[in-house]
Parts: sequence; structure tokens; C-alpha cells
Amino acid sequence: MAVAQSVLLLRKQLAELRRHPVDGFSAGLVDEDNIFKWEVIIIGPADSLYDGGYFKAHLTFPQDYPQRPPKMKFISETWHPNVGVDGSVCISILHEPGDDKYGYETAAERWLPVHTVETIMVSVISMLCDPNDESPANVDAAKQFREDMQKFKKNVARCVRKSQEEL
Repeated sequence: MAVAQSVLLLRKQLAELRRHPVDGFSAGLVDEDNIFKWEVIIIGPADSLYDGGYFKAHLTFPQDYPQRPPKMKFISETWHPNVGVDGSVCISILHEPGDDKYGYETAAERWLPVHTVETIMVSVISMLCDPNDESPANVDAAKQFREDMQKFKKNVARCVRKSQEEL
């Protein structure tokens, strides 16, 4: 029964995004037969280092969505403190619900069933504009962000160019 409810909710969210697109990203299914795997294209936010880029990512939803968060992974190369070298996105909103065992995040900052694809994507776009280098998924990018901003900007610019070529 939970899977059927997840399918209905995901179909509803996809239909809503198709009817009323949200600035900054587009979303669709990787495979029309699998509602649990979405492809998103994030348009690099204006006035950010990622401006002009088109970053492809996959959202993979669990069968018990929205009780648990999806996983997000950039397919396009993305140099960012909160994106692992494998493309995995590490932000609070995508962390399992409940208290953080390390005490870094409050339960309210983590996944809540009220979140939607739109709220996830708005958070990811915000993350691109404002990296959290205190809790990095990519330690090298975080270190470079703190210690050598010129080199960091150069690496991001390379990723932006590459994302434009991959379109």
C-alpha cells in the first residue's frame, strides 16, 4: 500500500512541475516506466560561480517516499564542497529524518515528509550559491574554497564549461 501511495505522490509532483515549471531547474523521468528515478537539470544560479552551467543529476526515491528522502547524485561533474567526488549531494534536507547522532543538525533541518521535489531543488540551488564548507562531502573542494578561492573558481568554471558542452 505504501508503494502505491508513493507512486501517486510522485506522479502528482511530476505533473505539477510539468504544468507549472519552477525557475532554476527542470525535471523528468530517466525512464517513463520508473517513477522512482528522476533526472533533473539545474541551471547554474545567476550571480553564482555556477552561472551559465547546466548540471544534470538523478533523484532516486525510496519506495516509502515521502517517509524517507530521495538520494541525489550529480551526473555532470560538479566541483563543490557539498557534492562528493562520486556526485552524491550532501545537504541536511536529504538526510534521514530524526536527530543527528553527531549533534550537527537538528531534526527540523533534516528530511521531513512535507518536502517535495521543488523544496529539494530550491535547497540544492541555494547550496550552489552558498556552500557549507564546515560539513563537506568533498574535503578537497572545501579546503580549496577556504584557502585558495582563485583555484576554486577556476575548477568551478571548468565544470560550467564542461556542462555546457554536454548539452
